[in-house]
Amino acid sequence: MTDENAKPEFVPRPTVGVGPHPEPWPDDDRLDPELLAEGDRRNVVDRYRYWSREAIVADLDPRRHSFHVAVENWEHDLNIGTLVRNANAFLAAEVHIVGKKRWNRRGAMVTDRYQHVRHHPTIEGFVEWASAEGLAIVGVDNLPGSQPFESVDLPADCVLLFGQEGPGLSDVAREHVEQLCSISQFGSTRSINAGVASGIAMYTWLQQHVL
Repeated sequence: MTDENAKPEFVPRPTVGVGPHPEPWPDDDRLDPELLAEGDRRNVVDRYRYWSREAIVADLDPRRHSFHVAVENWEHDLNIGTLVRNANAFLAAEVHIVGKKRWNRRGAMVTDRYQHVRHHPTIEGFVEWASAEGLAIVGVDNLPGSQPFESVDLPADCVLLFGQEGPGLSDVAREHVEQLCSISQFGSTRSINAGVASGIAMYTWLQQHVL
């Protein structure tokens, strides 16, 4: 029998990362001497423990997928950090910030160190860049006429464009999207968080082209 009044056993939270590497250190140019000496507590997968930032980026670059993600940032959207973190997790080619250059990096959990981020001051400049790169612009917004992700085929080479949290895609952005997609919802809320939406959209692309 168990004592219903007994306090649950305390289980300490596991320590993230690894401590200093035992000597002698491996002879590997990818490894960072400072991390080897002090330990590596970064938010990276185990295979990248002790690797320098430059080595991690160089290893990721040849494997990046052919989709990009972009977000309009006219009012300093606080969800951009989450979008960048999702882009790193799903290995997007690049993240594009359209509008204001500054954004809150806290939500990215330093993943922006390993993810290419490009700034476009205007939506017109972004559209011109995408056209030159041969990338279809896929707008993500629950506007009239948008097609649910489960009913469309996403281009292999594309940019998933997200609007500002709240107002959504700007009028100018809507004029330039080649495809407009939405995420099916079943509750009472009109929309979902832009950071969450970005993760769903990226995973949908992966399901169609990678998984």
